[in-house]
Amino acid sequence: MWSVGLTKRAVKQLDSLPRAIQQKFDLLAKELEISGPLRANWPNYSALKGQGQRYHCHIKKGRPTYVACWEVVNKEIKLIEVYYVGTHEKVPY
Repeated sequence: MWSVGLTKRAVKQLDSLPRAIQQKFDLLAKELEISGPLRANWPNYSALKGQGQRYHCHIKKGRPTYVACWEVVNKEIKLIEVYYVGTHEKVPY
């Protein structure tokens, strides 16, 4: 099992999203916890090139598209930190 945390910024972002998107994110977070950071079963999942162990995927496609970004903070103790949850237009990559 992995530990999944959110940055303060990600918590605020998540709280401002529609409830349906929050529920989809909760599902993603549970999958990250159980299966780890590699989530190829989510739409547009990929590693972010040149950024270490950072990944992203789409929570919801369409308009607007919602995205989640996370990174492996510590592989030894299995710690993942989500640093962005929100619309595609504001993704920090």
